[in-house]
Amino acid sequence: QVQLVESGGGLVQPGGSLRLSCAASGSIFGIYAMGWYRQAPGKQRESIASITTGGSTTYTDSVKGRFTISRDNAKNMVYLQMNSLKPEDTAAYYCHANSARFPYDYWGQGTQVTVDS
Repeated sequence: QVQLVESGGGLVQPGGSLRLSCAASGSIFGIYAMGWYRQAPGKQRESIASITTGGSTTYTDSVKGRFTISRDNAKNMVYLQMNSLKPEDTAAYYCHANSARFPYDYWGQGTQVTVDS
């Protein structure tokens, strides 16, 4: 099994920055991609960034140019650097992993990001 633990959420002012971290542990051999989702009240959960084992990244349009996903394979961690934060970025952020092994998907417990003055 794989365990994902997020950290780094909190309260930040508009225009500020925050870095989220996700630590993966357990049977991580089968993981081929990791990413971040977010869900705001009254909205659907959406994928905002992902990164493959080969380093390829994808971003949803609303965060392009502001957010950067990165990984540290030696530490089995993935990060989300969030800059120029906007109130609409307020959401619960979830770390996610895709695995070639059952159950194929893993989720962290979530960390709250609130952007407010």
